[in-house]
Amino acid sequence: MLGGAMRENLIRPAGPGCPRSACASANAPDALRQIKEALGPGNLAQVFLFADALADIESLAREGQVLWPEAEVVGCTTAGEITSRGYDAGQIVAFALPAMGFSTELLVIENLDQLDTKALVSDLLRARQSLARRAFARASEFAVLLVDGLSGQEDALVSALSGGLGPVPLFGGSAGDGIRFQRAELFARGRRFSNAAVLSIVRSACDVQLFSFNHLKPTMSRMVVTRADPEARSVVRINDEPAAREYARLLGLHVEELSPTVFAANPVLVRVGGRYHARSIQQVGAGDSLVFFAAIDEGLVLTLGEPEDISAHLARELDALSARRQPSAVLGFDCIFRRFEAEGRQSVRAVSDTLARHGVVGFSTYGEQIGAMHVNQTMTGVAFFPPESLDAAS
Repeated sequence: MLGGAMRENLIRPAGPGCPRSACASANAPDALRQIKEALGPGNLAQVFLFADALADIESLAREGQVLWPEAEVVGCTTAGEITSRGYDAGQIVAFALPAMGFSTELLVIENLDQLDTKALVSDLLRARQSLARRAFARASEFAVLLVDGLSGQEDALVSALSGGLGPVPLFGGSAGDGIRFQRAELFARGRRFSNAAVLSIVRSACDVQLFSFNHLKPTMSRMVVTRADPEARSVVRINDEPAAREYARLLGLHVEELSPTVFAANPVLVRVGGRYHARSIQQVGAGDSLVFFAAIDEGLVLTLGEPEDISAHLARELDALSARRQPSAVLGFDCIFRRFEAEGRQSVRAVSDTLARHGVVGFSTYGEQIGAMHVNQTMTGVAFFPPESLDAAS
C-alpha cells in the first residue's frame, strides 16, 4: 500500500447506511466473491463495479447479479482504477450503496448515436417520480452517469439529460479501454453494452456534495479552429495550418514528438460561461489532424493551458472538501490525462497518497460529466457525509 502506516486516513468509519467500497485483482477467478465478503453483510440498493479493461465483462455482469440479487449492479471498463492505494491497475473496484441509506432508479440508454431526446426525457421524469414515491424521506438526490467513452456522444447525451433531470445534480465518467482506445464497455442488469450509457438516479439519507475541479490555468497563447469535423471530434486545421503541426509548433516540438504525456502537460482550453474547461486531445489523426475527447467545432478559440502542480492542487481541493465535516466516502472519476501528467511529472506516489488519505475510490476516465457539460482533465465526483442524526449518535 502506498504511504504505508504513516498515512493518516481522513475518512471516518462508515455508518450502517453509508457507502462501502472494496477491490480485488481482476485476474482472480473469485474476484467478485472476495469483494462481496469485503463489503460485509446487509442488503444493498446498488453496486457500482469499475473493472480493468481486460476483465471478462460478460462474466462480471452475470455473476454480479447472482451475488447481489437484491441490488442494481452496474459498471464499466476503465482507463485505470482508484482504490484504497490511490492510482491502481488490474483491479475491480466496487462502490456499494446500502439499502438502509439509499434508494435508486436505473436507466439503460442504448444506441447513443440515435438518441431520442423526447423519449429519454419522458423516461427520466417517470423514474424520478417513481423514486420520489419510494424514497420521499431521503432528501439528497443526485444522478450518476456511466457512458461509453468512445461513443463520441457524451456532449449530446448530457444536454438531453438536463431536460429531464431538472434541478437534480448530475456527475459522471466516460468508460475507458486502458490506453488502447479501441472499445469501452458498460454493463447493467446482467447485460453488457457499448454505444450506451447507464444513468443511476439516487436518493440518500446521507448528505452529499458534488464536486469537479481541474488544475489548469490559461496562458496567452491562443489559436482558432479553421477546419473541423465535429462528428468525428477532429480538428483538421488550426490557424489555417495542419492542426497537429500548428499545435506542435506552438510547443516548440515536432509532430513526431506528440504523445499522451505531451497532451496532458499542454492542455487545450475553451472558455464557456466565464470559465475555462479542457478539451483533451486523444491522438494525432490522419493528415496531421487532432482527435479530441470532447465536442469541437470550426471557429472555436482554443487557449493553451498551463497546469499547476497536480499533487498540491489535489491536496488543497480535497482538504477543502472535508474542511467542515469529514466525508464517510468519496466516489471520484478522474481523467486519464491527469494520471498521464502525474506519471510524466513523477508525481504518482504523491497523488496516490492524497487520494488514499481522503478515501477516494473510483476510476480513470476518458472524460467526465458535470451538470449539462462534458469536460476533460478534471477530478469529478461526490462526497458522502453521514446524516446529522448518525453524527449525534456516534
